[in-house]
Amino acid sequence: MTISKKMRGFAENSSWIRKMFEEGAKMKAEFGEDQVCDFSIGNPDVPPPAKFSAVLKELINDEQPGMHGYMPNGGYPFVREALAERLSQEQEVNLEQGDIIMTCGAAGALNVIFKALLDPGDEVIVLRPFFVDYHFYVDNHGGVVKVVDTDEHFNLDLKAIEEALTEKTKVILINSPHNPTGQIYSAESLQKLGTLLDETSAKYLSSIYLVSDEPYRNIVFDGHKVPALMTATTNSIVASSYSKELSVPGERIGYIAVNPDMAEKGEMLNAMTMANRILGFINAPAMMQRAVAQLQDQSVDSSIYARRLDAFCKVLDNAGLEYERPKGAFYLFPKSPIDDVEFCSLLQQEKILAVPGRGFGIPNYIRLAFCVDEQVINKSAEGFKRAVEAAKK
Repeated sequence: MTISKKMRGFAENSSWIRKMFEEGAKMKAEFGEDQVCDFSIGNPDVPPPAKFSAVLKELINDEQPGMHGYMPNGGYPFVREALAERLSQEQEVNLEQGDIIMTCGAAGALNVIFKALLDPGDEVIVLRPFFVDYHFYVDNHGGVVKVVDTDEHFNLDLKAIEEALTEKTKVILINSPHNPTGQIYSAESLQKLGTLLDETSAKYLSSIYLVSDEPYRNIVFDGHKVPALMTATTNSIVASSYSKELSVPGERIGYIAVNPDMAEKGEMLNAMTMANRILGFINAPAMMQRAVAQLQDQSVDSSIYARRLDAFCKVLDNAGLEYERPKGAFYLFPKSPIDDVEFCSLLQQEKILAVPGRGFGIPNYIRLAFCVDEQVINKSAEGFKRAVEAAKK
């Protein structure tokens, strides 16, 4: 055996998202790309803001020495300063550039956070349904995932969270707007969660950190807003990226923001900065750091996603599928009329690709990513109807 037993196990139980994405590639090769309705992966197709290209061209033509060299492991101070100014407004606290670390995307940010925080056996509470890679990130650093269910509307279940807290709990990881449900956790529920974590931290004489993964913060619908996290508890950390809000997921540029009033902030930031280096990231990409410093007021046009959401809801309504209307992100998470894997198989027969809910820890749902052209959504309408009818037989 050439690879580790752990990695062999990970490969065998790898993400359903990737499995369906790979299946889609096969189907497109066989039937033609325009014949397959692929809702399997959250790869944003909306173009970046026009200013993004203009800024990149300006940076490419800038030949001053050091443009592509190393910088402090936490990132360029002027970039962190620009981001701190914006996040201070979003988080309703006074962040400074020293409270920010630039990272290789939100995935890099989460790995840095867990590297800095976790000792072997420490528990990280993850809410179901969940993004499957969270388990891998926690395992990377010796932690243990403890899964806790959300309520019937995918909101925080504070009672279930309270029952899951132990002296080994180090982190509770939340994601809002949420992948795969599109739920946004309310300010009231976050405040209650913060109070619960502070009280439990005092009980066990050990800090429990509230970490929020927020790459979809600026993609919201129907007048909803994403509340500030950092007012809930001083032991709060935001991990995010520009992948979705600027539609540049392949550029791998993200950040960590640490609550400025955290008691152990200095030690925390030092540990994270070292983690950014020793995990092999070294630093976030220089060109992208320089770019986002000039793009703090920019975001993709989320009204495009809103129109697609409306179109997809009509498709699902006409097919007779039940769902909670998402408040943000670009996913729908309808109930499956039969076993989710079986239903995805029926959809594949209609050349429609969806991801089984069990890939997010909750069977009998399917995830549909609507970061595709509206024509693809409309094209799928009859196929969804036929698949639902077939499921009834």
